[in-house]
This record gives sequence, C-alpha cells and structure tokens, in this order.
Amino acid sequence: YGIVAAIGLGIGILGLGFIGAGMSSSIWPFILVNFAIGLGSSATFGPLMAEASHWFERYRGLAVAIAASGNYIGGAIWPPVVNFAIQSVGWRSTHIAVGIFTMLAMAVALVVLRMLMGAAERRSHVNAPPPRVDLRLSTNTLTAILSLASIACCVAMSMPQVHIVAYCGDLGYGVARGAEMLSLMLGFGIVSRIGSGFLADRIGGIRTLLIGSIAQGTALLLYVFFDSLASLYVISALFGLFQGGIVPSYAIIVREAMPAAEAATRVGIVIFASVLGMSFGGWVSGVIFDATGSYAAAFINGLAWNALNITLMAALLLRARASSEKADTRFAARMRAS
Repeated sequence: YGIVAAIGLGIGILGLGFIGAGMSSSIWPFILVNFAIGLGSSATFGPLMAEASHWFERYRGLAVAIAASGNYIGGAIWPPVVNFAIQSVGWRSTHIAVGIFTMLAMAVALVVLRMLMGAAERRSHVNAPPPRVDLRLSTNTLTAILSLASIACCVAMSMPQVHIVAYCGDLGYGVARGAEMLSLMLGFGIVSRIGSGFLADRIGGIRTLLIGSIAQGTALLLYVFFDSLASLYVISALFGLFQGGIVPSYAIIVREAMPAAEAATRVGIVIFASVLGMSFGGWVSGVIFDATGSYAAAFINGLAWNALNITLMAALLLRARASSEKADTRFAARMRAS
C-alpha cells in the first residue's frame, strides 16, 4: 500500500493512543492504550528506514541514518518538555496535548512527503540494483540471524536507556539527574547515527554494526566500574555516541544483502526483534536488580548479550569475506581462460 498509507495509519493510532492514555480511568486501560502508542510509533521507524534505502544508492547509509535519527531527536527533546508539562498541568493533560500535537505535526509532514513523492507513492523494484553483499544464505536464514543479533544488542542497549533514571535515584543523585543523562545519551545518539551512516557508505553495514557493538560493550563495562555523578554523565554521553548507529545498520545490511522487493518486510521483522530485545532487556534488568539489590549484575548481563551480538556479526563478516574471495577467484579464472 506504500509508505504514505502505513504512516497515515500509524499517526492516527499514535495520537489516539496518547489521548486515550490521558483519559484512562484505571491502570489496565492505560496499559492497553500504551500498546496502541507503540503500534502507532512503529509505523514511522522501520518502514521509513526501508523507504529511505529505496530512494538512495550512493549515500544509502547516510539516508537510512538520517531517517532513523528522528526518534533520537525526539528522545533528546521530549523528556524535559514532558517532565515540565506534567509538573505544570498534570499527566492527563500532558498525554492529551502530546496526542493532539503529534497528530497535527505528523499529518503536515506526511502531506509534504506525499507532495514530494508525487505519482511515485509506491516504489517500483523492477530496476533496483541487486544486493551488494553475497552471504550465501537464504533470506529467511539471514533474517533469523539478524533478528537474533538485534535482540542481543538491544537487551544490552536497554539496560542504560531504561534504567539510568532509576539507577541515579538508587545512587542518591536523584531522578532529575538520570533524566538529564538519558537526554544526553539520546542527543549523542543523533551524532552517532549520522556518523554511522557516513561510515556504512564506506565500509558497509556489517562492519559498521560490528564496530558499534564493540564500542557499546566498552561503555557498558565502564558503567560497571564507575558510578560517580561526573563519570555517569561522561559514560552516558559515550554510550549514546557508541550505540546510536547500531539499529539503523540492520536496515542497511538488509538492503545490501537482500532483494529490494523484500526490504520493507525484512527490515520490519528485524526492527520488531530489536523492540522485543529492548522490552525483554528492560524487564530482565529490573528482575536482576530485585534479586541482587545492585545494578552491577544487570550491566554484566547486558555485556553477555552484547558478546552474542558481536559473535554473530563477526561470523557474518567472515562469511562475506569468504564469499567475496571466492567470487574474485572465479572472476580471475574466467579472465585467464579468455
């Protein structure tokens, strides 16, 4: 049905979800409409990255990274705004106002997008270039591997993003400091995403993701050993700088290694897996904290999952290299024969 229809449906669900949250009379309706908020917001992330990958060939990595940066920009801006609004007018009015604003603002953006696309609302993949990377894996197998990798990296990623506010409160610094660190983390994530896009255009999505995953693990390790207020600000900035480009790299890998006609579906599956990883990671980190009384074990759990992601990406990189070397050998043999 095209990107415009998908985003239009998402806008309606998202806005009504926020308005419904503000009107909720008990916890269960509130939880239910938050599922609607998640469903609506999903239409503006994975599908947009897949769409951006279709429109660009030379600077595909940068285009995907820019498309994926919107939620980080929002993540850096909205927390202090929402916190101020809740303190000023209450959480109900804040939810309703956010719902109305998002529907209006995103509807305007969608109209502009539709005007720019013109008659090409749905992209034709007939003349799309073939995949750049031959991993000698079926699309289903590669999708499964990327999905497992995205779950692993996002379990690790969720620990600071979900628990940094509570962590600061537990250390006695106050939740306001934690909210500032979260905004700092997401703000530097914007820089990371744009930078990773440039990097992916030069070295490819697999290498970019592997570099980001190794760097993310380094930041998680720093959280284990340092917990002063100043060090947490620095580590949070580093964490945002290191991990911001990981998730968009999955979309780039999909377009590099799979047919264009399958990109939106495959990107959607992998991004869905990453959200599962974020959800599970946030929950299991809380369980570990409740069981141990410390966040150190939760950070170590994140490191273990991060190691799984590194292992999978390293395996894909080695497979890509082996496939490329075989192709070069066959090409050289044909040239000698001719």
